[in-house]
Amino acid sequence: MKIRKGTPNDMPAVLDLITELAIFEKEPDAVVITAEDLIRDGFSENPLFHTFVAEVDEQIIGIALYYYRFSTWKGKTIHLEDLIVKENSRGTGAGFALYSEIIKQGKKDNVRRIEWNVLDWNTPAIEFYEKSGATVLNDWRVVHMDETGMEAFLNK
Repeated sequence: MKIRKGTPNDMPAVLDLITELAIFEKEPDAVVITAEDLIRDGFSENPLFHTFVAEVDEQIIGIALYYYRFSTWKGKTIHLEDLIVKENSRGTGAGFALYSEIIKQGKKDNVRRIEWNVLDWNTPAIEFYEKSGATVLNDWRVVHMDETGMEAFLNK
């Protein structure tokens, strides 16, 4: 297995994994982004995200997609948006290798925190993260507003 930085040519495979994750998270119709969007937004002069890919026999079996954020308490942080391994490749160590690469990147960048979200029913992931030394915050709620909510808010 090889872990490397993602390239524009990898984005169709990255999109396939994003779609697989949406299905796993019971949101099969939620993905509206395209490979072209990923190429534009991830490989411009000021990229909005970065990726690592796990590759076996020149096939991408997993990804870690992350971007930088700023915390008023901590300064520069990394947000791990997605850590995805193809269902038929789980248990191969790909997830651990990608997770390790994100932590190495955080250390290299001198960030003070790496953060991500995990669904409360994804017990194996929660147990993995806790065992690795991460803290799962039970008293914080994720809040987001979609396009419909933004439009409704602005039209009040």
